[in-house]
Amino acid sequence: MTDYLADIQTSYDNVASSYADLVVDAADGEDDAFDLLTQLVADADGRVVLDVGCGPGRTTGSLARRGLQVVGIDLSPGMIEVARRDHPELDFRVGSMTALDIADGSAAAIVAWWSIIHLPRDVVPRAFSEFHRVLAPGGVLLLGFHLGTKSTHKTSGYGGHPMNIHVHRWTAPGLSEIAVAAGFTPYPSDLAEDRLLFRR
Repeated sequence: MTDYLADIQTSYDNVASSYADLVVDAADGEDDAFDLLTQLVADADGRVVLDVGCGPGRTTGSLARRGLQVVGIDLSPGMIEVARRDHPELDFRVGSMTALDIADGSAAAIVAWWSIIHLPRDVVPRAFSEFHRVLAPGGVLLLGFHLGTKSTHKTSGYGGHPMNIHVHRWTAPGLSEIAVAAGFTPYPSDLAEDRLLFRR
């Protein structure tokens, strides 16, 4: 495991329980985004929706309540432990978005909800290539991210526990350029400017 992945994993292991207690509310407009995703994958033929960077499973649960067959994936075993505790009926797996243990073309959609923000900027194209690989033709990619151009180094969080991660802000055109280069087509929507939708 590379250093940045190890730092992300350890940091979120440290804060897993506190994160689950503190981050409980949906983001503004989240229901609109997830409702649209649900409509777009209505004919998914049994393919799964991947919640990549699922944390303690809050978004995974929200997607599952819409009738989607969801698999939550997170780099942090601590987060996955909390997710399984809080949502025992759902499927959670430890894994990295840069090397998904998912068969080619087997997913109907991927939700990366504020989870690409810790990847180094030059690694994000690799994650998008993985997303493209595992999505079926016509599959949907839904992204949430922090708007901006700056990066910050976070050394503590969620109850004051130690962390060692970078938070990278993105512009919509910057992420769209990477997505298009990976083979995605932008999907027009009225979603907030800090979330994007693409088709494979």
